Amino acid sequence: MIVTKRHKWILLGFVVLFPLAGILHFMSGHLDLGSSDLWNALFHFDPENTNQLIAREVRIPRMFTAIIAGAGLSVAGLLMQTLFNNPLAGPYVLGINSGASLFVAFSIMTGIPFLSSDFGIITNALLGALVFGLIISVFSEIVRSQISLLLIGIMLGSFTGAIVSLLEVSSDSSELKVFTIWSLGSLSRIQFEQIPLISSIFFAGILGSILLIKPLNLLVLGQEQAKLLGLNYRRMRFFIIGVTAILTGIITAYCGPIAFVGLAVPNLVRILLKTQHHGLLIVSCAFIGGIFVLLCDALIQVMENSMLIPINVLTSLIGAPIVVLLILRKLR
Repeated sequence: MIVTKRHKWILLGFVVLFPLAGILHFMSGHLDLGSSDLWNALFHFDPENTNQLIAREVRIPRMFTAIIAGAGLSVAGLLMQTLFNNPLAGPYVLGINSGASLFVAFSIMTGIPFLSSDFGIITNALLGALVFGLIISVFSEIVRSQISLLLIGIMLGSFTGAIVSLLEVSSDSSELKVFTIWSLGSLSRIQFEQIPLISSIFFAGILGSILLIKPLNLLVLGQEQAKLLGLNYRRMRFFIIGVTAILTGIITAYCGPIAFVGLAVPNLVRILLKTQHHGLLIVSCAFIGGIFVLLCDALIQVMENSMLIPINVLTSLIGAPIVVLLILRKLR
């Protein structure tokens, strides 16, 4: 891998911006908290101290969730775009988020206690992401057109939406309310005690993506060329989809569907770095994705007094114009 001086400066910028975005997010709520409250809540926690209690039970879990949501979805989007050789691919567009959402809907609205538990929701979200990832992978072998694959992903999303609507009609009011709130997207559902479990699943996905750097670099050359260079494409495709399912599933389970992050961020990173080496791309996507969602959620917290904006709404408002610009740039 050739890391230029320009790449080093850009990565240094990410390293500097990341903690700044985290601190800004932590301090964006209506109660004034400082960096000392963050430090004490983590390492010298006093449950009698109101500031530390709010920091530990509200601010820190929300900041952690924003980081893993942005980083995980961005890396998952990068993997999808490389696998399908399509800059407009992503977990949301190709229906992988929809699959996770459908299985979560089954968890919440079937009324079965085990399925509606944290373990049941996580398991179903991961399973749904994996199943729909495999479905879109099969379709990618049948259709060669990038546009056709995107249309199939959109149709899968519409199909799952119809099934979810049927579940909503047949569910009771309490289950419907829980699912409706979940589907709007939120970064406030994770509790401090859940951070170790979610972190282990998240880092397993990130580690898996790092182990795939060499195959991903070969796939940039094209599927046939990669096969000629010794890549077992079918096996590698399954591994890539598995890693994408882990990252997308764990985030969707706790945050709900979050649109456009996995589509916009990888494209922006490629434009910024001007490289196809996935060592740089994965690290940069994780940083930029985390910074992007941290700043979006900081804005949401600042505006909470005047209006409540779900994270999925804000990422769509910002991400959709970026995607349109990317499409226009590609057409030129």
